[in-house]
Amino acid sequence: MEGTNLLVQPPTLENLVTILSIDGGGIRGIIPGVILNFLESELQKLDGEDARIADYFDAIAGTSTGGIVTAIKYKKKKKSNITTPNEKKRLMFSAKDIKTFYLEHCPKIFPQDSNICPFAHATNVMKALTGPKYNGKYLHSIITEKLGDVRMHQTLTNVVIPTFDIKRLQPTIFSTYQVMNNPSLDALLSYVCLGTSAAPTYLPAHYFETKDSTGKTREFNLIDGAVAANNPALIAIREATRDTNQRSSDFFPVEPTEYSRFLVLSLGTGSAKAEEKYDAGDAAKWGVLGWLTSSGSTPLLDVFTRASSDMVDFHLSVVFQALHSEDKYLRIQDDALNGVISSVDVATTENLDNLVKVGEALLKKPVSRVNLETGCYAPCNQGTNEESLVRLAKILSKKRQLRKAKSLSRK
Repeated sequence: MEGTNLLVQPPTLENLVTILSIDGGGIRGIIPGVILNFLESELQKLDGEDARIADYFDAIAGTSTGGIVTAIKYKKKKKSNITTPNEKKRLMFSAKDIKTFYLEHCPKIFPQDSNICPFAHATNVMKALTGPKYNGKYLHSIITEKLGDVRMHQTLTNVVIPTFDIKRLQPTIFSTYQVMNNPSLDALLSYVCLGTSAAPTYLPAHYFETKDSTGKTREFNLIDGAVAANNPALIAIREATRDTNQRSSDFFPVEPTEYSRFLVLSLGTGSAKAEEKYDAGDAAKWGVLGWLTSSGSTPLLDVFTRASSDMVDFHLSVVFQALHSEDKYLRIQDDALNGVISSVDVATTENLDNLVKVGEALLKKPVSRVNLETGCYAPCNQGTNEESLVRLAKILSKKRQLRKAKSLSRK
């Protein structure tokens, strides 16, 4: 994100479509939480302490743990008016609270076995054969408590959350862009979060139903959206394009290939470095159990989610570069995690603290792009991630001011 290139002229800036995308990754969701905390602090320097991430992005997309980060900000609070109680939607969390949420609740969502047992691996294999590793009860209770009765149409900005319906064997995208035309998708945010985070072998699948105004029922049988779109950036662009062309008065129409109109911040949750990945020698010996339980993780799910994230990043990198709009796409990802820190569920205090440090260190690292030949991230001579986020905050602030001015001029 080169500073001079990104500071476009006001008429173009006003009509940028801004998108925030957050990958899935279990407890590693704390990493984008740290990144968002920094970005929000920069926005607050510019626009005051009430500034919140959701006020600056036209769409926020998240899969699995990213879906929880996307949705958990929203809750209705009553205005303090005794005579006419009126409900007003406001942000429940600031970005800095995301880290606190993970540190407080992940150890209860993914409880660790404190007993050192020589047969621990065999026990884990048996668990994998008889049911999910975790029962999901605490996750269900905390998500329903935080989100209450908030539905898709009540979010403060547009949200896009992928899931996968195992009964239909196809992705189901919960999108505020679609709610008006498809009321069956106006589900409780808590249910959507539980569906998108239901990682196979880790957490139980989630079932719920919705009813439209005619009483027609639609059922959902959902698992983790990561099996289809662990990196939801491309889906968010598709949803925003469709909406912009159909009904939004704040934008000029966007052509399907006009990616230069988008300003995308895509946050990964980290992945294992090359030498920590699986090798064909071991995988050649695996049967069903091996693909589900080798190396203390779930190789099959790891492969699906990593491939999903990387393919989206490959696509967007190629398209933005081809259109000479590299400055409109910022991907922040650490692909050099090692050992237990690369796990999705080892929610010990030590590991969670280390993940916070990963996020803080990532801010200081150079902006990198995926190398299409090696699959690894390489610096691209555009400063650090922190510096790019400072520049991004200035653009988001100016864009919001222009929108507000335009809105006032209509009154």
